[in-house]
Amino acid sequence: MVTDPIRLVISSGFSSFVPINSWKRGGLALSLWKRKFSERIICESETKTSREELLAVVGGGAAGVYGAIRAKTVAPDLSVVIIEKGKPLSKVKVSGGGRCNVTNGHCADNMILAENYPRGHKEFRGSFFHLHGPVDTMSWFSSHGVELKTEGDGRVFPVSNSSSSIIDCLMSQVKQKGVSMQTRKAVTSVSIANNGKFLLNVQQQLADNDERVEADYLLIATGCSRQGYALASQLGHTIIDPVPSLFTFKIEDSQLTELAGISFTKVKVRLKLDNVQRNIPQLTQVGSMLVTHWGLSGPAVLRLSAWGARYLFSSGYKGKLIIDFTPDLHEENVKSILSHHKHQFAKQKVYNSYPFDFGISKRFWCYVLNRQGFGGDILWASMSNNSLISIASILKHCTFEVAGKGQFKEEFVTAGGVSLSEISLNTMESKICPRLFFAGEVLNVDGITGGFNFQNAWSGGYIAGTTIGRLAHPILDHPA
Repeated sequence: MVTDPIRLVISSGFSSFVPINSWKRGGLALSLWKRKFSERIICESETKTSREELLAVVGGGAAGVYGAIRAKTVAPDLSVVIIEKGKPLSKVKVSGGGRCNVTNGHCADNMILAENYPRGHKEFRGSFFHLHGPVDTMSWFSSHGVELKTEGDGRVFPVSNSSSSIIDCLMSQVKQKGVSMQTRKAVTSVSIANNGKFLLNVQQQLADNDERVEADYLLIATGCSRQGYALASQLGHTIIDPVPSLFTFKIEDSQLTELAGISFTKVKVRLKLDNVQRNIPQLTQVGSMLVTHWGLSGPAVLRLSAWGARYLFSSGYKGKLIIDFTPDLHEENVKSILSHHKHQFAKQKVYNSYPFDFGISKRFWCYVLNRQGFGGDILWASMSNNSLISIASILKHCTFEVAGKGQFKEEFVTAGGVSLSEISLNTMESKICPRLFFAGEVLNVDGITGGFNFQNAWSGGYIAGTTIGRLAHPILDHPA
């Protein structure tokens, strides 16, 4: 066995190698111990073999934890440490209303799956999901004791309806594989040491001194935290300025907000912005929608906000939202239904009687009538042909002024991050800095609501962990 000398990595900023005999003979240990300022000394074992290496994972979220577990699975002798400034898996805990939307089970075709990523849809058409897709994710959790279910819209949740099932599973694997989890610590800077390894400056909360960690591999999986962007920049990467994605729309319409709680099963929403003149298909979305006390929300609106994230940011979150409340009916059909209803219920008040074909509630029907200026006592018999055309028009082209954005608290998703052009997606390794890897939302990737953002984390973490494990132990490869 070939032994290395003890390596001293001292928080004051210098790194040196001291022969073991010198350490025993001299008073170096005593003098260091008596230094005026407390310094942390990290000593590698005298019997450490030349093959032992360290992977440092910055970020204890879904991508970081999944990647660490995978790396340790492929290379059991690889030392792996996760450095997390807060609580590990905190986003997993709150996602999906505390249920954790693990992935989406309705996208078996990877080309279709890729189309759910406003940033990443072109790049993800390649090998990314072929290497580890939703089916692989579901299989992994199932094989590790988490029973899953797929709901009607494709969202996958643990049968327990609790994110704790996912967290407990991951943390159990962290412990079982021997991954070290260091919390309440932030990596404040990173550089390349003379020996080609990564030198991380780690700051512990409520501590006066920093510590240095020297790593052979570095996986940055910090989500939308600026910590990750800063580290990536220090290592030569380009950062695309992050802006919010997946948010609700604030609508200044007091009569509409009085309808808070009303939902629509299917509407077509189109976003019109002054700074976007060309036709962008993704700025029209179809799906369910919800009226809130500040405006509009629901899957259709959230998808629209994701695809329009950068356009909305540059427009100051001002624009027009045009909604078709009867997307399965042509405007002439809507007018025909209204005309038929008029003749059938001529003596009834318009407020009290309306066609059920539209699938809207009475409260919203009254809102439509109020917007068009129709009084509460008017009878259907008194409705002119122009009045019917007016109602049909607003049901098909109802326009709202977007006055700002709300916060979709379950997601915390951003558009922006490390440029995908600088990453090899089949390995998740940097094209700029060898042995540097990225996974998750730190990259310029974001998905629409429905489990797609977590799938990006699982896929990226798995690929990065696999690559690192194979580099650490090229002969060994544990596929499980």
